[in-house]
Amino acid sequence: MDLAWGLTVLVLGSLAWLGQMTAWLAPRTAVRLSLMEAEADVERSYWADIRGEAIWDTLILWTLPLAGLLLVLDEPGWAIFGLVGGGAFLYFAGRGIVTRRTMQAEGLRVGAPQNVRMGYVFLLVWGVVALVTSVVAATALMP
Repeated sequence: MDLAWGLTVLVLGSLAWLGQMTAWLAPRTAVRLSLMEAEADVERSYWADIRGEAIWDTLILWTLPLAGLLLVLDEPGWAIFGLVGGGAFLYFAGRGIVTRRTMQAEGLRVGAPQNVRMGYVFLLVWGVVALVTSVVAATALMP
């Protein structure tokens, strides 16, 4: 179970972290890979928000993939990174969903409908992974 969950956390966490890093450092590539929307397809304020989010997420989201790697390696320190990374990813997923929903409710363009739907799916998956990892990590740290 630890190995399977560790691999799940490592792979899914790395997808988000590397995606945000690509959005920050190579936005044209991120658009081509459908990791983010083209600037012309979204509100100017939303574009600025997702660009800033990509920078910040690159700086903090590495913690969950590291937790997954440490869990795969059966290192006890995984739980600390699991709590920190789980919290960061839970915030990332929740903020992503709520911000997009709020902007859509205000009639603002946040991207092509199929991309927005896919974004919601991934954000939900990352949120669930974050929540489960946080609970498992907290349990592992209990005496």
